[in-house]
Amino acid sequence: MKLATYTHNGRTRLGQIVDDEIFEMAWPDSMISAVRRGMTPSRGSVHMPVGEVKLEAPLRPGKIIAIGLNYADHAAETGQKLPEKPLVFAKFPSSVIGNGDPITWRQSVTEQVDWEAELAVVIGKRGKDIPEDKALDYVFGYTCANDVSARDLQLTKDAQWTRGKSLDTFCPLGPWVVTRDEVADPHNLKIKSTVSGKVMQDSNTSNLVFNVPYLIAYLSQNFTLEPGDVLVTGTPPGVGAGMKPQVFLKDGDVVTISIEGIGDLTNPCKVEP
Repeated sequence: MKLATYTHNGRTRLGQIVDDEIFEMAWPDSMISAVRRGMTPSRGSVHMPVGEVKLEAPLRPGKIIAIGLNYADHAAETGQKLPEKPLVFAKFPSSVIGNGDPITWRQSVTEQVDWEAELAVVIGKRGKDIPEDKALDYVFGYTCANDVSARDLQLTKDAQWTRGKSLDTFCPLGPWVVTRDEVADPHNLKIKSTVSGKVMQDSNTSNLVFNVPYLIAYLSQNFTLEPGDVLVTGTPPGVGAGMKPQVFLKDGDVVTISIEGIGDLTNPCKVEP
């Protein structure tokens, strides 16, 4: 099931995507309610073309847990050693935007804004010390993420990651959530990013160093995972900071993150005064 949060005529609802139509769900009325209650949403009869609605961010996570350097060839392109254990950091929930919303920044804050295509996992059940062989039972579904990063803040000005990863608009999610039952293997999905039509990243989630069950088990040893939390699993090679010379996003660029079986997440870029 593809579930989307959408706005139509000033009203925001939960809907199911079927082909090119979106059906309003009879209950519940929001993604986070569906996730937290463990419900199978009930589809109503009201529907319309997807093109007639505004797709919002699928949900507002309680926490966003991100993993760095989780593709060996991405670690290599940035000149960093592959971690022996998952490299964990957080992105603020206030950084979340939806499909079509602009990624914005001020040049007085950062001049090195980068893209990162990532598979995002939506947690469906509360869990602590989750066994690895049961970890996928705690997944509600999957979506696309762009771990937008201010490299100058992350790597030089601050020399730590929180600010550079959590600026407003720096976590596009969407365009919808595909429920777990529709993704046969989250570790065999083509993942790609394009910037203004040019392919930058082109890989497969089979190249993850630490896979989804391992990450869920590992993270849950440290802190409780809650329904609606989002795990962002890392990016493959092809980021701007890894290029020679380096390439960063500019005003007017359009970034699309594409993941096989999930969809395309597209956001324009805008430099603000």
